[in-house]
Amino acid sequence: MNQIIDVENVTFAYDDRPVLDDVSLSVAEGEFLGLIGPNGSGKTTLLKIMLGLQKPDIGSVRLFGTPAAKFRDGTRLGYVSQQSSESDTTMPISVREVVKMGRYAHAGLGRLTSEDTEIVNEALERVGISDLADRRISRLSGGQKQRVYIARALASEADLLALDEPTVGVDADSRDRFYELLDELNESGITIVLIEHDIGVVTEHADMIACLDCELYEHCETHRFLEGDALERAFGSGRVVGPSAIASGD
Repeated sequence: MNQIIDVENVTFAYDDRPVLDDVSLSVAEGEFLGLIGPNGSGKTTLLKIMLGLQKPDIGSVRLFGTPAAKFRDGTRLGYVSQQSSESDTTMPISVREVVKMGRYAHAGLGRLTSEDTEIVNEALERVGISDLADRRISRLSGGQKQRVYIARALASEADLLALDEPTVGVDADSRDRFYELLDELNESGITIVLIEHDIGVVTEHADMIACLDCELYEHCETHRFLEGDALERAFGSGRVVGPSAIASGD
């Protein structure tokens, strides 16, 4: 099976504050990896390094077999950050226009073709927001916005979808539907890397877990993780896996 991401011996610090210490892991094609850890554990930093958005102080990262610093095919990556929905509170742009952005790299200097338009429409339909296509994104709920960004990634024909706490502030019903969508996308072959504060949700949907707190405590299949003690070592004794198991932040 092809490796989508390879992280080798990555260490990173903000000034004098260590964030990641000698972390190594890989993400295989078609995998659904959940990144978990307590507040300040380095999850967001690791995700950015995995995507080539941040350089490690020590170590290396390869994306689709290419050193992350030299990787240029951004259309293969779909990234939904914590701040995505917050940045669009006043943008006078429609849902369809946001999703069209996923096609611009394919179109180059030319205009979008009828084929591009069809791909945009299919992406909107696939995530269930065709009826919102002409609505301003600033008027959507948090959960609806996250679907827009996933549709944009689908329109770009991304092979990897990375999400950093995508359901913060989203109601329970919308969250359940959101994760049903992620499951469907993963089953269709899209590789997913997810940071989520609800450990119970992560262990329900991800097939692989990476548990860290500066160092990597465990990286294994979800069922093996649940049988081990990495959760207790990372979070401390008394931690339960379920809806109340919250560890938000980096």
